[in-house]
Amino acid sequence: MLQDGAGSDRALLFILFPQLEGLEILKVEDLGADGVRVTARTRTPSADCRLCGQSSSSGHDRYPRWVLDLPCGARTVEVMVSVRRFRCANPACPAGTFAEQVPGLTAFYQRRTPALRALLETAALALAGRAGARLAAALGAAVSRHVLLRLVRALPDPDPGQVTVLGVDDVAVRKGQNYATVLVDMETHQVIDLLPGRDGDVLAGWLRGRPGTAPAVICRDRASGYASGAARGAPGALQVADRWHLWHNLCEQVQKAAGRHRGCLEEPAPAPAARPAARAGADEALARGVRERYEQVRQLLAQGHAPAAVARHTGLPRAAVRLYASAASADEVLAAALGARRGRPSPLDPYKPHLARRWNEGCRSATALHAEARALGYRGGYGPVGRYLRPFRRDGALPPAAPAPPGTRDIARWILTDPAGLDDDGQAGLARATAACPHLGALARHVAEFAKILTGLHGDRLDDWLQAAEDENEQPELHAFTRSLRHDYHAVRNGLTLHWNSGAVEGKNCKFKHIKRLMFGRANFDLLRKMTLLN
Repeated sequence: MLQDGAGSDRALLFILFPQLEGLEILKVEDLGADGVRVTARTRTPSADCRLCGQSSSSGHDRYPRWVLDLPCGARTVEVMVSVRRFRCANPACPAGTFAEQVPGLTAFYQRRTPALRALLETAALALAGRAGARLAAALGAAVSRHVLLRLVRALPDPDPGQVTVLGVDDVAVRKGQNYATVLVDMETHQVIDLLPGRDGDVLAGWLRGRPGTAPAVICRDRASGYASGAARGAPGALQVADRWHLWHNLCEQVQKAAGRHRGCLEEPAPAPAARPAARAGADEALARGVRERYEQVRQLLAQGHAPAAVARHTGLPRAAVRLYASAASADEVLAAALGARRGRPSPLDPYKPHLARRWNEGCRSATALHAEARALGYRGGYGPVGRYLRPFRRDGALPPAAPAPPGTRDIARWILTDPAGLDDDGQAGLARATAACPHLGALARHVAEFAKILTGLHGDRLDDWLQAAEDENEQPELHAFTRSLRHDYHAVRNGLTLHWNSGAVEGKNCKFKHIKRLMFGRANFDLLRKMTLLN
């Protein structure tokens, strides 16, 4: 026990607990495993009323307060301080009496010191409930996870201030079911709000609520909902389409084109006469079905039906309805479908040379050849092997299999990569592909030109590029990309001219996923919002 008269001990006590300085220390008790208890009393002659602010020295009584302080040596520290209650000298004040507060030690309606509360809030924000409770217990300030979450919910929202450049994107609260809209100050890279939902009405309502501080620039992705919401909520703001999303949209179309023209890179090989006839019949059936569905979808859309209603009526996926709606003609959809089917690689392609060699050696059992292919790494079933060998049973000999053409992803990678960044094999593959298929060569030239516009921020060249791409024949994927750019022309041109983009917002999306993992995916939206704003 430390008594008040020991001067050196008092000096050490105030070094360890500076918030006790100015109090009359009565005693310090060592409670063993229960920690340390400090008993003290105040000596202030007057205090200010918390309601009216008027000072008073008229004492009313004293009462004890127990507060938990920062742990010392991983041991709990409890302070029992006797504080005075004063009579308010202001007759108009609704508070007849008020209690004095010890700066740094007590606060209104608090059982913890401000320092301990700040420590627990920091642990809760960094680790959330369960992990934060484990850390607090290890430090000597054991609390439940519910206390930590209540502390987080009680924290005030940070003041965003004036936001000049706003970043907007959607995040998945529960993937596939619930989504939210995250708003980021692009100049400070700080999250300023998290809104429930991801439609344009949510964004427009938030922007209308800030009439005097509306942002001058809004960075967003290619979603039409955010485009309409930004136009309604802040009509005078410049909308900037994110460059990564522009390049990603182009990559998707290039991969479709590479799959459609992959068949052009196949080396000629002898084939039985029955196979072209069967393929022609399948192509004719596909063409007939595509034209019928195209006419049906366009007719329903012309009658005023929504795409979702058309999808329910026809039984087609919504993506297929959107494809038929955006295509200029049925032939455009048919060309993409035929190219994708013919260009689709088969898992059996790497093993066809082995099958041809073993077939010509006299092994005519499809079951045995399937087992050999499985031993070499083939993971497919018996059916593809049997269908591949069936046409050759009449001829007896199986011609050597032609080398498989490059994969769709390889072709797309060659076209989309900077030629200076390709290795020797990639440059040779790109040269062979563009030489064998003029359409791929034209596509590669347009992609290279768009990459220069995007990386160099040459938005003034966009109109010429769009016209040149639209003048190309037999490029339905490139035409689909140019149509999407014209639909969002002003935002696209701003994105290709200004230096702003949504990269910082995408980084905050990753941080949001990390916070969801901390909360074990079970946090309510209000708690997720607090954790996102305050982290």
